[in-house]
Amino acid sequence: MAAYSVVLPLKTLMFYSVAGIIAGTLVHSAACVWNDICDIEFDRQVERTKTRPLVTGAVSVKGAYILLFVLLAPSLLMLTVAILGLIGIFPLHGSYPFMKRWTWWPQIALGITMNWGYFVAWTAVCMKVKWNVVPVFFIGTICWSVVYDTIYACQDRKDDIRAGVKSTALLFGNRVRQILILFAVTFVACMYFAGHANHHGWIFIVISVGSACAFFIWQFYVWRVDDGSDCMAKFKANGEIGYAIWLGMALDYYYIHQSLV
Repeated sequence: MAAYSVVLPLKTLMFYSVAGIIAGTLVHSAACVWNDICDIEFDRQVERTKTRPLVTGAVSVKGAYILLFVLLAPSLLMLTVAILGLIGIFPLHGSYPFMKRWTWWPQIALGITMNWGYFVAWTAVCMKVKWNVVPVFFIGTICWSVVYDTIYACQDRKDDIRAGVKSTALLFGNRVRQILILFAVTFVACMYFAGHANHHGWIFIVISVGSACAFFIWQFYVWRVDDGSDCMAKFKANGEIGYAIWLGMALDYYYIHQSLV
């Protein structure tokens, strides 16, 4: 969306895309390691996670900290918007694992943390925030994070009650499907309005917005809430629909780029 906004040259977009993929993978991997370090005692009490390497001792806590440093060091060097990036890595990623101890809404914290990179990427490309686009889409992606991470958490509800882990999966209870539909609708609406404010064309609307609508209709119709394996499958499917959303943005950018060449 940022590249579309300023009609970024294709080679520059490719450079930012590769850098973003590398940095995003490093930061995400570091966050997963940090989360596993913080959750060792919880993971011992949950059937699905009790065989994780830190729990079984296959990897030592010291080794996990060394890996954490190895992952963070190059990602810090790659930050082009230092202050925004540091906020994402330390206060947000650093505090997220503890949210499930403090609040029934850790999925909101996850959404803010996981999607903070949107602010970083936009500012790196455009050097300033487009306030009628960026916050709107950011709020939408937070809602999407609530959807997929609540689905993920549904597979552990019984164990989480015993372990004392808080989540929206437990908070929403028997109304989890209906409430998540509202979050999904909000995400799609935010994506549409942010795209409209950013002057995206029909390609974005049809592919990005359209595929998201079709996906969520399918997902909530067939999702078996109390089936752990199906919850994991639906969680993973959210990652796959992300490629379709990205494809719509990429093709819309390519179309406007070619029309100006």
